[in-house]
Amino acid sequence: MEKDKESVFNSVPEFEYQEKAVSIDAAEFVKLCESRRSVRVFENAPIPEDVVEKCLDLAMLAPNSSNLQPWEFYWPKSADKKRQVVEACLGQPAASTAAEIIVVVARTKTWKKHARQMVELFKTSEQKVPDSALSYYEKIVPFAYTQGPLSIIGLFKRVTLFFLGFFRPIPREPVNHQQMILWASKTAALACENLMLAFRAFGYDTCPMEGLDSRRMRKILGLPRDAVVVMAIGAGQRSARGVYGPRIRFPRDQFIKRI
Repeated sequence: MEKDKESVFNSVPEFEYQEKAVSIDAAEFVKLCESRRSVRVFENAPIPEDVVEKCLDLAMLAPNSSNLQPWEFYWPKSADKKRQVVEACLGQPAASTAAEIIVVVARTKTWKKHARQMVELFKTSEQKVPDSALSYYEKIVPFAYTQGPLSIIGLFKRVTLFFLGFFRPIPREPVNHQQMILWASKTAALACENLMLAFRAFGYDTCPMEGLDSRRMRKILGLPRDAVVVMAIGAGQRSARGVYGPRIRFPRDQFIKRI
């Protein structure tokens, strides 16, 4: 009976792969996090291209939902394209003085392609991949993320999950297009944090900008209909005038709840 209750969510599959955690200097990580500030004015100094490339690589190491990686990173390289992106960011100093700007986009429909890629990788892997992993991408992922025209399939799922929820805990989202946007944006936001910490680790600073003209940005980037602009991130060498004041955080007991 207990065996029947096991699923891909709560059971550990049989596999041979092992990976040891590397040793980390906790003090350096604390320094990294504490020194990250939203810098709004940058010096007129370039960031080496290989540093930007490495930071983008590190951004893509962020955790993400079912490894479906529903993110894209747009890096304007031409002066004209960068000027347009700065305009779409309302011309704010964090954009206009940045050495580089990365626009992070969430995609709500690429999950199908990426799920197929996962299946192909599993099938060609030299290591034995658990059947439950293949089943997850071939059956559970399509059920979880398919919404259908006007979210009709999502509505059916919502009703089904509502009744199943009386008997056991069950994932209840996403069941419509808006929840797909939330799903993809949460993953993209994790990558944004990785990207900003990566720049800080290399000695550069960043500023995340949600205050932008998303419609204009979509046109500049040539985005498809399912793409959502999450934020633009300006990066560069911090100016002495770049931080407008001390960091302000409200009392931690407003946010950290022991239950």
